[in-house]
Amino acid sequence: MQNKKNTRRRLLAPSLRSWFAGAVVLGAGALAAQQPLPHAHIYPEVAAAQADIAAAVQTARREHKRVLLDFGGDWCGDCQVLNVYFHQPDNLPLLEKNFVLVDVNVGRIDQNLEVGARYGVDLKKGVPALAVLNDKGVSLYGQSGQFSDMRHMESSSVHDFLEKWK
Repeated sequence: MQNKKNTRRRLLAPSLRSWFAGAVVLGAGALAAQQPLPHAHIYPEVAAAQADIAAAVQTARREHKRVLLDFGGDWCGDCQVLNVYFHQPDNLPLLEKNFVLVDVNVGRIDQNLEVGARYGVDLKKGVPALAVLNDKGVSLYGQSGQFSDMRHMESSSVHDFLEKWK
């Protein structure tokens, strides 16, 4: 009886390994079909926020665009999804035509909190969080928590947001 079980395990093990390997390959193919992240890491050093925002406001003024502040961290899965959605074919042209994007690193939601507060974003409610500034650096909109469950949202929610604030 024990021999029969061992034989069955030996016979099933290769097919389970094959099935698992096939599932991994299919999963990798599905991931590869998605738009890859444009950078290995999204958010710059914490200290870069002030200078990056100032430079973005200058660019926005020159190019007649708005500034979009994306508060988050590389560790944040929802921030990663938002970044993928920003760079999808339906959203990227809209983003590039109308906004200067600034990624603001919030550490572990313990850095650049004053930057978020300055633009109407309560980072304690979660990330990613967005703020829209005009070309003079004045906050037009600051949201908290709207995209904090991004991995369960559709890319169209980002598109709608960009359309509304362009």
